[in-house]
Amino acid sequence: MRFSVFTASTPDWTPAEAARALAAQGWDGIEWRITDQEEASPPGFWAGNRATWPLTGLEARLAEIAAVTADAGLDMSALGGYARASDHINVERLLAATAALGAGRVRVVMPQSHEGAYRALFAATRRDLAWIAERAAHHRVMALVELHHRTIAASASAALRLVDGFDPRHVGVIHDIGNLVIEGYEDPAGAFDLLGDYLAHVHIKNVAWRPNGAGPDGATAWREEWATLRDGQADLEAYLTALVRHGYDGWVAVEDFSTALPLAERTADNLTYLRAIRARTGV
Repeated sequence: MRFSVFTASTPDWTPAEAARALAAQGWDGIEWRITDQEEASPPGFWAGNRATWPLTGLEARLAEIAAVTADAGLDMSALGGYARASDHINVERLLAATAALGAGRVRVVMPQSHEGAYRALFAATRRDLAWIAERAAHHRVMALVELHHRTIAASASAALRLVDGFDPRHVGVIHDIGNLVIEGYEDPAGAFDLLGDYLAHVHIKNVAWRPNGAGPDGATAWREEWATLRDGQADLEAYLTALVRHGYDGWVAVEDFSTALPLAERTADNLTYLRAIRARTGV
């Protein structure tokens, strides 16, 4: 099992700064965020993120992406793409970039569940994935479907229905325990077994549910809040242990959106925490 950081969670650093800092801390790899984004000051996770490579002009930046990664001595765990499954032009570009960079895998975004009738969205996305599977095979890479709250693939069960029948060498699933705390949680061991060969990649972060006042009848309202790896509701030690027992030995990419610690302290502490789990459990 190897540990990387998804640069959606490192907004304060430029790509070169992120690569150097993570390598110095001892991380094995990096997962580059690739998308066009709005400007923001100060930089944020989703807008103005300085560790993001723009999708516009991506092909002209591939040599730079490769050099920044290699110069730091890091591997790429995947590419964190934001192209929707229905956006065939940009999915094709990301698949080609993944092949050129040797990154192996790239995320493709699924529709949100509120965007229309679920069955219609699901059927349309199955058609998109059939096309994506063919193009991924052409490029000899893998397209990834992430388990993500409020999408049509919020759980392992839903994702399996979505990808079932496609070649698992070219279409896989990202299991993300943090997202599942918000929606879609299933026992991890059972979910891993259910996904089988489609379990291709892992993201970890943590989330806590916090009281958020009271409704008109006095019932407690709740909201989800990004938490540190140590503080959220997901038992990450049990989760990683279940991954090992399942036989998973691939990448685990951290995307910590908490802000209790400054960025450099946060990434360093996350690696310390993961290494401590490894020492206790052998992950």
